[in-house]
Amino acid sequence: MEGKDSKVEQKRHLKKQSGPKAERKKVRKQLGTPAGDDERKRNPKAFAVQSAVRMAKTFHRAQDLKAKKHHIPLVDRTPQEPPPIVVVVVGPPKVGKSTLIRCLIKNFTRQKLGDICGPVTIVSGKKRRLTFIECNNDINTMIDLAKVADLVLMLIDASFGFEMETFEFLNICQVHGFPRIMGVLTHLDSFRNNKALRKTKKRLKHRFWTEVYQGAKLFYLSGMVYSEYQTQEVKNLGRFISVMKFRPLVWQQSHPYVVADRMEDLTDPEMVRIDPKCDRTVSLYGYLRGTFLKNKGQVHIPGVGDFAVADVSFLPDPCALPEVQKKRALNEKERLLYAPMAGVGGVVYDKDAVYIDLPGSHVNQEQEEVRPTTELVQSLIGTHTTLDAKMSASRVSLFTGAAALTSGEVEEKEEEGLTSGPRENLVWDPEMRRERRKAVFIEDDNNSESSSEEDEDNEEEESDEEGRRIAGLREGANDKTKLKENQEPMTAPPVKRQKVVEEREAENESVVEVPAFADSEDELEMSEEEVGQKSEEEESSDEEGEEDAALEEGTIKPGDFSEEEGSVEEDNCESQVPDKEENKSNLISCYYFSGALRWKEGLQQKASEAFLRQQRSTPNLRKLVYGTGNMSIWVSDDSDGEDGEELGGLFRVSRPEKGKKHRADGMDCSRFDPDGAHDWELEEMFDSIRDCFVTGKWEDDQDAATLLKQDEELYGDFEDLETGEVHNGKGETILRVEEDVTQKKKRLEKKRRLKERFDMEYDDEDATYFDDLKEVMQKQAELNRAEFEDVDDEMRIQYEGFRPGMYVRLEIPSLPCEFVINFDPHYPVIVGALGASEGNVGYLQMRLKKHRWHNRILKTRDPLILSLGWRRFQTIPLYHIEDHNGRHRLLKYTPQHMHCGASIWGPITPQGTGFLAVQSLAGTKSSFRIAATGVVLDLDKSVTIVKKLKLIGYPYKIYKNTSFIKGMFTTVLEVAKFEGASIRTVSGVRGQIKKALSTPAGAYRATFEDRLLMSDIVFLRSWYPVSVPHLYNPVTSLLMPVGQKDSWMGMRTVGQLKYDLGIRNKPNADSLYKVRAPRHFNKLQIPRELQKALPFKSKPKQDKTKGMTPKDLQRPAVIREPHERKVAALLTALSTVYNYKSKKAQTAKRTKHKDFLQQQDKAEEDKLKRQKEAKKKLYRMMGQKEKKRQRSSLKGGPQDD
Repeated sequence: MEGKDSKVEQKRHLKKQSGPKAERKKVRKQLGTPAGDDERKRNPKAFAVQSAVRMAKTFHRAQDLKAKKHHIPLVDRTPQEPPPIVVVVVGPPKVGKSTLIRCLIKNFTRQKLGDICGPVTIVSGKKRRLTFIECNNDINTMIDLAKVADLVLMLIDASFGFEMETFEFLNICQVHGFPRIMGVLTHLDSFRNNKALRKTKKRLKHRFWTEVYQGAKLFYLSGMVYSEYQTQEVKNLGRFISVMKFRPLVWQQSHPYVVADRMEDLTDPEMVRIDPKCDRTVSLYGYLRGTFLKNKGQVHIPGVGDFAVADVSFLPDPCALPEVQKKRALNEKERLLYAPMAGVGGVVYDKDAVYIDLPGSHVNQEQEEVRPTTELVQSLIGTHTTLDAKMSASRVSLFTGAAALTSGEVEEKEEEGLTSGPRENLVWDPEMRRERRKAVFIEDDNNSESSSEEDEDNEEEESDEEGRRIAGLREGANDKTKLKENQEPMTAPPVKRQKVVEEREAENESVVEVPAFADSEDELEMSEEEVGQKSEEEESSDEEGEEDAALEEGTIKPGDFSEEEGSVEEDNCESQVPDKEENKSNLISCYYFSGALRWKEGLQQKASEAFLRQQRSTPNLRKLVYGTGNMSIWVSDDSDGEDGEELGGLFRVSRPEKGKKHRADGMDCSRFDPDGAHDWELEEMFDSIRDCFVTGKWEDDQDAATLLKQDEELYGDFEDLETGEVHNGKGETILRVEEDVTQKKKRLEKKRRLKERFDMEYDDEDATYFDDLKEVMQKQAELNRAEFEDVDDEMRIQYEGFRPGMYVRLEIPSLPCEFVINFDPHYPVIVGALGASEGNVGYLQMRLKKHRWHNRILKTRDPLILSLGWRRFQTIPLYHIEDHNGRHRLLKYTPQHMHCGASIWGPITPQGTGFLAVQSLAGTKSSFRIAATGVVLDLDKSVTIVKKLKLIGYPYKIYKNTSFIKGMFTTVLEVAKFEGASIRTVSGVRGQIKKALSTPAGAYRATFEDRLLMSDIVFLRSWYPVSVPHLYNPVTSLLMPVGQKDSWMGMRTVGQLKYDLGIRNKPNADSLYKVRAPRHFNKLQIPRELQKALPFKSKPKQDKTKGMTPKDLQRPAVIREPHERKVAALLTALSTVYNYKSKKAQTAKRTKHKDFLQQQDKAEEDKLKRQKEAKKKLYRMMGQKEKKRQRSSLKGGPQDD
């Protein structure tokens, strides 16, 4: 405690406030010079390079680290509007996956989501969307999601540590492309001790780095507040996700795929009722990812199988990005959330249907304010009969007092040309709480209600209706033009064009509405005010010369006026409604007066006028050929009043004419007028139209030659500064090309090339080959984007297919009914497109290695479940290894810590594709489920796998080195096939098969390098080719019932079958160990003559074995007398005492000598120390003397001192 108090009481160092050092610091502070710069200037040598070798090593290390960060640049094929990024949240059960997804969704969209069910798509920023998918603890789901994930959030329970599921998913990701992985530590609030928490964080972080890469991001979620993670930590995690960049994965970039976020069964309900087990037609929805998808292609749904797509179409984006990109943040309307499987989003619009998801509590709920979405939903829910039934039962009365018509009568009268029929507009009545069907009339003809005579007599084609519509548009156009010119007071529009709707009695007023179904886009843009501000109509005879000009100049919009004009009824209505204010009040009475009382007057005259207008309304060929750019020249020839209206001498202000009603050149000759028939065989008729063509004689103000001459006289000579051409008024062109101008251009071009070369060499000093490569890829990416940038979607799809980022609908027929019946949205549905040959099945050659964490080696011919490409399937592999001579030898088991070859029968997959293998999908029987990993090498049957086969025979006759062998073959034909083959005996004697023998069958003659014995066994080593078993069994886990999707069982191994059936292995008798009886060999007999020639060492020694010593040679025992025994005992005692004393003295002597040696060592050390001190003293004195001598020599004194 005292020491601690002293440390606390110790004074802090006080900075100097005065003195030269403090002054220098003050000056440096005022000037703003960093301390390091001043030191470098004052003492540059201290900061110079001390070691060139160390500096080179540092530089090399820095460059290596820089180069390690480089990736091979790839072309950026990301579309302009990329698909949402797939964020897969992985972890063991009860680690906090759903809670984290809910917190992230709340962070991005301010919405709470209950059950995380299926993909959840949100808009996270101005240019980024995210799709969150929760991965459950099923190996099938983990494998499927690892193939489509862009980012993996790996949740780890810090209080427990790493679990095996985490490592399994990491190994799955390594095989299938390794997406970006971020770790998230949860349950950190269970640590009470900060020291233990820090140690745990460090340990888990370094283990995570070992598995992923050094420096991988690991987030810490410290605790929970109200069952949610802390807001700031979730926000930080969301920011990292929002700005993260992703590297394109090879498999994903080469294959289009869809992560389905919606599934609809399109099967006919009647078929399902008749046969509940019939195949279903299903439409799957989702964002297209990867690359471009072609229609009518082959797809694979992992867990279901291969299918052909019937139709692909794109739908409006349900979770679109915000349109305005310049703002900093999203507003609340743009924070979209799309999760159909989780029940988010009330109404889903499809290509051919509308799907409503409304909780039952909202149906009968009383709401004060009825919102538009709820109106639609309520009306659709309240509908009990189909639209066809309603239409057939409905009756419509067109006029007051007229009989009501059914739909059948309306169709009949439409065929006769008597009526054009109403169109239905559904309006929700909030007070009645039901949908009311409003009838909206669109009249395509001037007298569509009274044109029965004309239609019966003439024609009923659709082109006539179109012509009448255009005629009405043109005639109505002139009123707007005259209104602009004369500025007459606004009057009511034609009555028959308006739609009169009686509102509820509470409002007591009528409303004039815009047409519900417009004939053109301009009508849709028209406001109610524009409809009420239409001008009066004039007679048709006053408009014929002006309608073309006004329409072609664009001064009116087609559809602004109705087609029924020039009738007596309308004039009466207009006199009754003189201004805009009285329009609405008098509109109903005018409507009934004109419609019910006087609509039948003058039907024949009206039909004739309508036919003439229809003839005049055919397309203007002159306008189609020459355009509408300078139509004032064609329409007007009043040059007196137009000269002052020219703008800049080039354009004229177009004014509609009033004075002339008919013009020879104003009428289009392509139209047929029945009243003005001409005899075109007369020369006068030819002359009358001769000037209508370019070759005819034109008037002075319209003749091209005359106009050009006037321009030349007006402007005179001028020089084109760009081309150097000189134009004069007489039309002569002089091209001046001088020599010095040409030389000047050449010099400028040469300078430009030199500057480009100089810039290329010296501007980018730090540019490397890597930068150049990136620039090339960038240019290619820009070229790819610009190719179809201005083409609409429909055309682009025909050329390049459906592009990534589109929300597509895939219609897939012939799906098993179990897919729909047992559909579980918690399991992902992935639709992966297959390449040209990926739908075929064949032989695959692969390189495989048993996973080092799998606790059992793999056996040949044991079924194995592979994840290869999009597929998961069961097959029977054959393992083999290549010998030095190129032979592929079959292996019974996979080698430890070594690669081996594997041949399977399976789907054709591109070379270089990684795969993984598991032995079983049901449960977690093994500690680590990933059994093996590998890669596809080849796609053919070029490899022949052979297994070793030993054929055994026995000699039955021996003639020196020739023997007759039997038992190895059964026929002469077999022997003939193996003539010349090498054979050998167990003892190592080699031989060769010579010729077959007639008897016994299969026997042959063979020669050996030594004589055989009858006990020898002869064997022949041969190689037998092995065929690959044809088994391809797709894993159909998604067809399993709900709750059993992780219990798919395929073919069982032989060991599992024996275990399940209780079969014990019967041992092979030949494989059992036997006790061999000892063999007795005869003694070696060496002839005497040979013994004489042998050296003594090798001669057999005829030594006699030593027997027992004879009794006569044995020494007799001595029996002592009592005195001798006493003497012997005394001597023994004396020797014992002597030995003890001598041993004691020896010990004392050793101890004394040891002490003596220690004293000697100490004395020696002291002596050395003294000598060292004396040497130091002597050297010091010598050094001082030497210094003194040098000093005196420098001063010039005598050197002898």
